[in-house]
Amino acid sequence: CSFPPRPDSTSALHTLLLLSDSALPLGSFAFSSGLESYLAHHPRAATQSSNSLFRAFLDLSLQSLASTALPYVLAAHRHPGDIFELDNDFDASTPCTVARRASVAQGKALTGVWERSFRAHYTAAGADEEHGVPGATAALDAFSGSLRTPPQEDPYPPNGHLPPLWGVVTRVLALPLHDAAYLFLFSHARTVVSAAVRASVLGPYQAQSVLASRELRGRIKE
Repeated sequence: CSFPPRPDSTSALHTLLLLSDSALPLGSFAFSSGLESYLAHHPRAATQSSNSLFRAFLDLSLQSLASTALPYVLAAHRHPGDIFELDNDFDASTPCTVARRASVAQGKALTGVWERSFRAHYTAAGADEEHGVPGATAALDAFSGSLRTPPQEDPYPPNGHLPPLWGVVTRVLALPLHDAAYLFLFSHARTVVSAAVRASVLGPYQAQSVLASRELRGRIKE
């Protein structure tokens, strides 16, 4: 399998800033990733604060994401032509209805961002060939087009899950595989931290401290 060459630092940084922007309309802020349920099922003991409960949950949540969703990000980035199969496989391996609904909502939002905001700037003048990703844009366009197909024309339409779509979109945007994976995990951590702030488990400064910590960076790298 061929991989796209690493773009120049300015181009890579620009793309990372776009995808890491909290204003990116993916709807992730609306989901707690299970934190609220976790806290409700773990009443605070005298020796265990809500902060320590949150840190335990964040660690477990990242481990779960790395073993369930991240493989689909990596596979889609390496083989964008397999997006339909990967999307179907991820749907079949996600038994939780709430998690499935959140993943589809964010995945479809990501395709909307691609089509309405990014596409014109990343596919002009033979961008695929320039970045060494022939076929990735075509695969993404075919998939996003299938998402808009009326049900009566396709009884088994794709779902539009976030992990495989994240892999393909970042491939098209010429983001290196390692950076795409790291940002996927970091974005999840930020979503969980935001949910903790809304639940009054962390304050705004504590939240930024968690995101800046060596512990979180080490866990994501691991």
